[in-house]
Amino acid sequence: MVKGVIFDIKRYAIHDGPGIRTTVFFKGCPLDCWWCHNPESKNLASELMIKTKTCLSYCNECIKICPSEALYKIDNNIKFSIDNCSLCFKCVNSCPNETIRQVGYEITSKELLNEIKKDKSFFDESNGGVTISGGEPLLQIDFLEETIMLCKEDNLHVAIDTSGYSDFENFERILPYTDLFLYDIKFINEEKHIKYTGVSNSLILENLNKLLQKNIEINIRIPLIPDINSNEDIDDIISYLQKIRFTGKISILPYHKGADEKLKNLNKENKMIKTKIPNTNLVKEIKNRFIQNGFLVKIGG
Repeated sequence: MVKGVIFDIKRYAIHDGPGIRTTVFFKGCPLDCWWCHNPESKNLASELMIKTKTCLSYCNECIKICPSEALYKIDNNIKFSIDNCSLCFKCVNSCPNETIRQVGYEITSKELLNEIKKDKSFFDESNGGVTISGGEPLLQIDFLEETIMLCKEDNLHVAIDTSGYSDFENFERILPYTDLFLYDIKFINEEKHIKYTGVSNSLILENLNKLLQKNIEINIRIPLIPDINSNEDIDDIISYLQKIRFTGKISILPYHKGADEKLKNLNKENKMIKTKIPNTNLVKEIKNRFIQNGFLVKIGG
């Protein structure tokens, strides 16, 4: 059995495809989106996350056990140095209230299937299934392929949430076992795509065009972020989807602040700290613009 690295399993999800679903989050992503709401997904390796708000002021067990002196306290709040940390995770087991935790762990495809199948009764009642998200699932292609192959052997509906940034041969490997792609489109403008994600969008758009020829269900997901998505960017996406004759569903994903605390706990820079969530009127306006251009669209995943 192939092993992979995941960082979370979310049960009873209703925004990651049809019905009630179990969403599995793979670690690792080739993009570095400023607004990513799962910043713990970017690094393929396991990481240390510290919830400083729950740290016990009188407890220094993690500091005592750390062999690399990466942990210290400021005003009774635990801090850590990424440069010094050796990722031995001894501190995780020493913490009495789970303030410190390891993000990312190895699991085999068979073990993961067994976790997914615990929710099969909910899938059957709601026409749901499993969604593989991340991170970018195709970054762990061997693990992904074997996992969803096993899922299909158990007749589970499989959705893949992808940035689209992968060699198309990887998509071809998983096509026989995939029922639905949740496909991200962030910008049509390549310069903006590079600025805000770190990579070109040419491969992403190329892969979308190829997938449309494969007669498989695709839902497009579009993040809506004030001061980053302009009206022109939305118009560009509408025009592009019309050009390629896309007829599937579209989900508008309004930016939220869920990553702020995670970035703090990971000791990472937050480029979106001053960015506000879009107001309701703006979200409705963008939704209506897609509807007026003939698209099936909803707010949320």
